Amino acid sequence: MMKYNLEQEAASLKEFWSPRVLGRINDQFIKVAKLKGDLAWHKHDDEDELFMILSGSLRIEYETHSVDLDKGDFHIVPRNTMHNPVCTEECLIALIEPASTKHTGDVVIDKTKSITEQLIQLDK
Repeated sequence: MMKYNLEQEAASLKEFWSPRVLGRINDQFIKVAKLKGDLAWHKHDDEDELFMILSGSLRIEYETHSVDLDKGDFHIVPRNTMHNPVCTEECLIALIEPASTKHTGDVVIDKTKSITEQLIQLDK
């Protein structure tokens, strides 16, 4: 049985926009990521996605508005909703999303990571 510090795990990541799976609760993955800049406009047809800010700040852009998040905040991006996460300075996040969620939905860019690439050894 492992314990994790989400902020420390996210801070230890070497690449921006490269989520890592730390654990699984039923059909949901718990992930951490280090962000800077923007990702891509995309959506997840069948999955909601929770962003929790561990440090820094993040803006989730939508087609009609945006949501600004700071440390301690969380926001749920509804399924089938176009969005783009953006941050000017480094931001550390935790994500909770179904295990089937593709990193950038059906959009494939150079930053896109497969589920296999996001998995780490869960029993370090």
